[in-house]
Order: sequence, then C-alpha cells, then structure tokens
Amino acid sequence: MTTTQNTQLTTPKGDDSNLAGQPVGYWTYAAHKAVIRHIRAALATQDVTQPQWWTLNRTDLVEGGMTQQELRESLTVHLDHRPEEIDQALYAMLSRGWLTEGTEGRYVLTEAGREAKERIFEVVRKVRAEIHAGITDEEYAAALTVLRRMISNVGADELLSPDRWLPKR
Repeated sequence: MTTTQNTQLTTPKGDDSNLAGQPVGYWTYAAHKAVIRHIRAALATQDVTQPQWWTLNRTDLVEGGMTQQELRESLTVHLDHRPEEIDQALYAMLSRGWLTEGTEGRYVLTEAGREAKERIFEVVRKVRAEIHAGITDEEYAAALTVLRRMISNVGADELLSPDRWLPKR
C-alpha cells in the first residue's frame, strides 16, 4: 500500500493528475458547497429551508418528540448553525401547523407535518440519487471510510459519534 507521504503536493487541478497530492481541504470544501447548494435548491422547491427540514425530520425520529433545547443541541452541535437558526426553523414549522407542542414541552409532528415530511422526503430521495449518480455503493462507502479516517487522524473523533445526532434522555 502506498501513502501520500512522499507524493508531490500540488494545488487543486481540474483534471485527475496527481490527485494524491491535491489538498483534501479544498476538495471537501468544494464538495460541501456544491452538495449543500444542490440540496437547498431542491428543498426550496418545497418552500422549506434545510434547517426546517432537519427540524421536521429530527423531531419525528425521536419517539415523543423533542424539546426546543434538544433540537438546538442536536442540530447545532454538528451542523454549524446557531441556536437562533434552529429556533426560527421550529417557529416556521409551528406557524405552518406542521409541528405542535405536546406534553412536557416536546414538539411533535401534526398530521399535516407528516404529510409534508413525506412529500419533502421524496425530494430528498431524488436529490440523494442525483448526488450519487455514477457512484457505486462501494465507492461511496470507501469515500466515507477515508473521510472518517481523516477526521480521526486529526483528533476529531467526537465528530464521528452517532450519539451526537439524537438527544440524551
């Protein structure tokens, strides 16, 4: 197995020459920007923002719903958004009648919220297929494996924890 330790470092190029020497920071940034832009444009066709989608989807994943603080914690800790942005998403979902406050300050989906979630989820599935076009499951898994290893290599294992996605109860 070869490593990039002796590879000639280079600036990003539009071709495949010396990919091993090109900066991962640039390519992960470019992929992030392109993918997020694509996702957000698709969600906009449903008149929702990405934080609103996260709020709707995350609330439904947790039996009994989530409190405002749990939403803030689970969505800001790893998605690089301020708590106020999550609050705005929550308020938008409440004003649309897609969420309601249940017991103990927990927000839950309404029937209209479930219908909206299903409709939006179809768009999410379509976008995922567009992003993954021409990429096998094996290639995708290999790419994520490499990224996860890089995250670990730089001492950020806390970013790998699936526990970060759901509230602690």
